[in-house]
Amino acid sequence: MKNEKHQFTIDHSPLTMIRIKKKVNLIKDFLEKGRTVSIKDREEAMNYLVAFVAMIRPRLSEFENANKKFAETIQFVHQHPSVLNNLRVAIMAQLINSNLVPMLTESGITVSRGAGRELYARLKHKLLPAAQDPNDFLYLLNRIFFKHNDYEWVEKIGRDKWMHLFELIGLSFSGNEPAIIKQVILSLQILSARVAQLGWENEITHNTPPQWQPPNNPFSIQQHLVYEIKEQVLRHNQSREAVQELAKQLGDVLGECAELVQLIRNETAEKGTSLSQTFILFQIEQKLNRMSLLLDITDADDKINLARFANLFITVVRNENRKNSIREFLSQTTGYLAYQIAEHKGKKGNKYITSSPLEYFQMIGSAMWGGLIICFVAIFKNLLGLLHLAPFWSGFVYSINYSLGFVAIEETKATLATKQPAFTASAVASSLDTSKTDEPPNLYNLAVTVSKVSRSQIASFIGNLIVVFPGTYLLAWLYDWAVGHPLVQGEKAAHLLQDQHPWQSLSLLYACNTGFFLFLSGIIAGYVQNKINYGRIDKRLTEHPVLRLSLPQNRLQKIAAYLNRNGGSLAGNIALGFFLGMAGIVGKIFGIPFDIRHITISAANTSLGAYGVGWEHINYRYLGNAFAGVLGIGFLNFLVSFSLAFTVAVRSRGIKLKDYPGFLKILWKYFRSHPLDFIRPRKRRQEAG
Repeated sequence: MKNEKHQFTIDHSPLTMIRIKKKVNLIKDFLEKGRTVSIKDREEAMNYLVAFVAMIRPRLSEFENANKKFAETIQFVHQHPSVLNNLRVAIMAQLINSNLVPMLTESGITVSRGAGRELYARLKHKLLPAAQDPNDFLYLLNRIFFKHNDYEWVEKIGRDKWMHLFELIGLSFSGNEPAIIKQVILSLQILSARVAQLGWENEITHNTPPQWQPPNNPFSIQQHLVYEIKEQVLRHNQSREAVQELAKQLGDVLGECAELVQLIRNETAEKGTSLSQTFILFQIEQKLNRMSLLLDITDADDKINLARFANLFITVVRNENRKNSIREFLSQTTGYLAYQIAEHKGKKGNKYITSSPLEYFQMIGSAMWGGLIICFVAIFKNLLGLLHLAPFWSGFVYSINYSLGFVAIEETKATLATKQPAFTASAVASSLDTSKTDEPPNLYNLAVTVSKVSRSQIASFIGNLIVVFPGTYLLAWLYDWAVGHPLVQGEKAAHLLQDQHPWQSLSLLYACNTGFFLFLSGIIAGYVQNKINYGRIDKRLTEHPVLRLSLPQNRLQKIAAYLNRNGGSLAGNIALGFFLGMAGIVGKIFGIPFDIRHITISAANTSLGAYGVGWEHINYRYLGNAFAGVLGIGFLNFLVSFSLAFTVAVRSRGIKLKDYPGFLKILWKYFRSHPLDFIRPRKRRQEAG
């Protein structure tokens, strides 16, 4: 009995009572049972679409196989026409029974509430997502593409393949679906009103050419045409010919709107731009693109541009997955502003790239003058150290000293080697920019450009160092001769040498800090120059009532022209001076290992240290290591500054380096064929070709 009772309890244990529910493949279930999706059952239609997308969705670690899974699904659909029919009905059930307006007017389109408010809204919804109406079509999309990274495989499949699927399904919209057409027309009206309102913002009207001022302003004209199309389409006895003619006119006007947006954007290279103007142009462009798609649906030709529809589908999926992404928003809205800053640096960067032997030696000569100025900067910096000021004031006077030196280099047209990378990186990135041409970039010519940048950088390093080492040593000797003792000596001199040593100090880490500051000063220079251009500072200065009374007109115009031409560079040089001057003081205040190492200043300090220690007391191997440390500092100054500037320049242009996988191979092949081109120019210009 005990055994029987024991067996009886085992049979009814919790484990034996668990029933594992088998996951049903809804697509195959409908297929096997011969079921069809009802256009009236929205929930069933939604579940069918969820199951269909699940057939395509690759595993997280297999996104590269997205195209393979998509091809398998298409083949499955071809083999089973009933699946295609159910898919068509399921989609139509959602379109007819859902509110499409939010998707058509908001998804993938930034709401007109300013960059700050949009950023706040995204941050708020990132913490607590907004509630969604089940009747909203976006609710359906979030049910189907519920994984946060679904947009990645949707984009990987590509527009053409999605177009093929939509063509198989037979997507078309005409007057036969009045519920859809009414929502499309309403969406078109909403977008039209928003475009017209944005077109009257001061940032747009002040930059609109005379030929497009009222009454010829396309932003206003398009709103009238949209109203006429609405009246025609919603009539019971609508004229297809009239609708098509109005649609053609509206298409032309939308093209003029896009042309005006691009014209204003192109002029920002000279006039500058602001975040507000950038944000408005960005919104107008988004709305015009969406209006073009909606117009294609309402033009009464019973055809739809599948390319635009596929783009909308991909955009909406991405937006729903990334709608609360702060990084995505900042990347989109600040892209053009960053582009103008990078473009400013790119134009200046061309003067730092040498092509011919003459330009190469001119670069060395210019860098020698820059090196001479740095000799005095280093001497004055050490003289200021003798004042024994409080930490803040010590950093402040160091910063003024550096700033004056950098401004002097700029004003005398001399060259400082480490100022080049922030500018040349933008020039290199512009070689990959295909937005201004329809042709792909010439990667061989880009490799040639890289070789030019390399040898130009080497030329400026050579010019700086061949003057800084002996020049600073000579000034140290003159100081000793005039005053009667070295500027630095004993332990302080030895410390100067140790500070440049590659492994007995943190000099290489500090060199990376300097590289970042060099990059940041370049960004500041571009930003300030952009603000000067956009704010028309020169015009405002010459018209300032107090300045006009207190200064002669000629002098005022010269000052205004100087600031308009050099304001950005002046701000960048002063910023760099303060970054370098205050870094060490910040490290001391907070008790952290934080400082800077700049190749030319480190070279000057090495000379001062060598003179102060005395040749009879120097360990030449140790001195050699210090010299090697200086070269390492220079390399890291360049590498960090160039890498950061190149990244910003590339991203601001929307360039994806993964689109050019063959470039490194071409660059390596060019280097193996012409290694000396990266050090010095050829006697004859044979690089192109």
